[in-house]
Amino acid sequence: MGARRIQTFGCRLNSFESEIIGAHVSASDAPDTIVFNTCAVTNEAVRQARQAIRKARRENPDRKIIVTGCAAQVQPNTFAAMTEVDLVLGNAEKLDAASYRTEAFGMTDDEKVRVNDIMEVTETANHLIEGFGERARAFVQIQNGCDHRCTFCIIPYARGNSRSVPIGGVVDQIRHLVARGFNEIVLTGVDITSYGSDLPGQPTLGRLAKSILIEVPDLPRLRLSSIDSIEVDDTLLGLIADEERLMPHLHLSLQSGDDMILKRMKRRHSRDDAISFCEKVRRLRPDIVFGADIIAGFPTETDAMFENSRNIIRECGLTWLHIFPFSPKQGTPAARMPQLPRGVVKARAKILREDGEAAGQTLRSRLTGTRTQILVEQGDMGRTPEFAPVMLDQAPNSGTIVPVEIHQRSDLELFGIQI
Repeated sequence: MGARRIQTFGCRLNSFESEIIGAHVSASDAPDTIVFNTCAVTNEAVRQARQAIRKARRENPDRKIIVTGCAAQVQPNTFAAMTEVDLVLGNAEKLDAASYRTEAFGMTDDEKVRVNDIMEVTETANHLIEGFGERARAFVQIQNGCDHRCTFCIIPYARGNSRSVPIGGVVDQIRHLVARGFNEIVLTGVDITSYGSDLPGQPTLGRLAKSILIEVPDLPRLRLSSIDSIEVDDTLLGLIADEERLMPHLHLSLQSGDDMILKRMKRRHSRDDAISFCEKVRRLRPDIVFGADIIAGFPTETDAMFENSRNIIRECGLTWLHIFPFSPKQGTPAARMPQLPRGVVKARAKILREDGEAAGQTLRSRLTGTRTQILVEQGDMGRTPEFAPVMLDQAPNSGTIVPVEIHQRSDLELFGIQI
């Protein structure tokens, strides 16, 4: 039985897949193994992975090291050239149990890369996962890949074209996890609002979510990962309005608040589209909280364009912001566009993060004095349905949902008393 140590970088989908990898490693007859499941979204993510690999080899000279994930898919030779690495697996190969057996090792340097063309993968398998270690919530993959070609993004070349897990497979997985005690499920993928376009009948994300809520009535909380607002269907809007078990928290793949930059990114929404969507959803669900991804310092971004991104935080009522300083990825069109000085990019990212912190304080002020239900994550910390972290006066069991009165706040935290 192989020893299990998985180090995960990047998105929630990687976290889900690391659970599959961990199960394969634990069940294999391979030597003690460390697996790095990498991310390719930014150059910094790749740098951090390489640094972690070198550190792991210094501390574990006798263990085998496997590198997989998106960075390994798009830059396999970069990792194969590292003397610390024993095996490089692509994003399809990493989910195959055979990749972790003894015969996968002992190859020459020329043979240690097992990365095939991800564009040839035509379906996403449904992997039944027993649990998620100490995690309070479970992630369920509903989709993989992306059919869009944003000019800044390398992920379609790491994940392939969009492909969906059939509704029945998703429902079975969630039913299984709920039976094991998970009270919150997060639907995850690369582009989950494109869900179903490749399936018979082309079911939508809304139809999937409705099926889950009907067929798994014991599921207390369903949450969505990042969505593309331009693809949200009417069924999903109806659930947002009427279904309390669908959490009032949507994270938008926004990227910019300026129309010219959005065009240069090849995004499919405009500034007005984003604002109108948030206004519509807030009318349907007044307690909704929006997060968003925003890129700072995209090529050709002027001061005025940057101010449009700052202003859309207020106009959309955004709270939980993921701010990315633009990082040119080799092989993407944006890498060939006129770049801004790194100092400008970093300064703009800092300003956007400060705007996000201010928005978070506004939400914490709104929640102070209210009663709510907290999903306990670890120790004495949990999260509200709006995804706001709360420090509790005691430490209930991880994964339980407890009633709490939020009685106090600081600049960074909420404090609650279990009632």
